Amino acid sequence: MPNMTVMPINKTVPAAEGASILQAMLAAGMNAPSQCNGEAKCGGCHIFVLEGRKSLSKVQRLENERLDSLVGVSSKSRLACQVIVGAENFTIEMPSFA
Repeated sequence: MPNMTVMPINKTVPAAEGASILQAMLAAGMNAPSQCNGEAKCGGCHIFVLEGRKSLSKVQRLENERLDSLVGVSSKSRLACQVIVGAENFTIEMPSFA
């Protein structure tokens, strides 16, 4: 099972392969702001993937459209509800403005 490291709190937790990052955060008891129940409608689960991006699912159209409407997006931006965990460890960062 891969590990997910969450910055800036520097907490590492297991993340089930095939689950979304949002599901992994919730399973680990972390606060993951999302008001749309993982449907890529609110953008509240905006994260930055700092390491391990190649093992995660690729951005799909719905996620890309939501990211285009958010402030503070970068090339490392993803929606935690839409990213499917692969087999390798990865590191994410919760934006300070979320």
